[in-house]
Amino acid sequence: MRFTLYPAIDLKDGQCVRLRRGEMEDATIYGNDPAARARQWQDAGFAWLHVVDLNGAFAGRSENAEAIIAILGAVSVPVQLGGGIRDMAAVERWIEAGISRVILGSAAVKTPQLVKDACRAFPGRIAVGIDARDGFVATEGWAETSSVAAVELAARFEDEGVAAIIYTDIGRDGMLTGPNVEQTLALARATTIPVIASGGVGDLSHIIDVYDAGTITGVILGRALYDGRVDPAAALQAVSLR
Repeated sequence: MRFTLYPAIDLKDGQCVRLRRGEMEDATIYGNDPAARARQWQDAGFAWLHVVDLNGAFAGRSENAEAIIAILGAVSVPVQLGGGIRDMAAVERWIEAGISRVILGSAAVKTPQLVKDACRAFPGRIAVGIDARDGFVATEGWAETSSVAAVELAARFEDEGVAAIIYTDIGRDGMLTGPNVEQTLALARATTIPVIASGGVGDLSHIIDVYDAGTITGVILGRALYDGRVDPAAALQAVSLR
């Protein structure tokens, strides 16, 4: 299976930002034109984009629709979207708008039947976002931590047709200290669903660490890409062999 790099475009109040450990008050702004940023990453050679509506994740409904629609109009590469998508109507709206893969996070914990129904309605178009703090799943924009273990949540959706799991270690997100390869790999080995690593990439060596671990099918790039710590061409070249 091809190893994929996903540049992240996190949206807060219509701007492109990066958070540290998911704290909305600790946001670095990287411009007020998310569509232009999306074009930049497409032009750099990335084959997918990862978009998150941060306001939506807290509100439980899409809050940055205008920016998301602008991104879709600016690029031709597939886009996966998460944040605030909590019912089938929202899933349908975004797929009809052109989103290639809808990510269900809080809904996967609180209304797992929605994930199953959405997978049946839109085969290959639904991903589950598992955001974990100390191995346990966090919800509501990471404001709440559940009693559900990440591996347990993944097991609930085995054989349901989930296209991918995006596994984020909250403690590492935006910190540039390296992904939690050990926990991500353990999850990837515990399920047949493809697992994408998220949180903590700080330089090219971290990408190579995830790539070399095997089993993990991709990694999301955030702050390191925006700060210039990761060169797109070098990153894409490093993972081009798988």
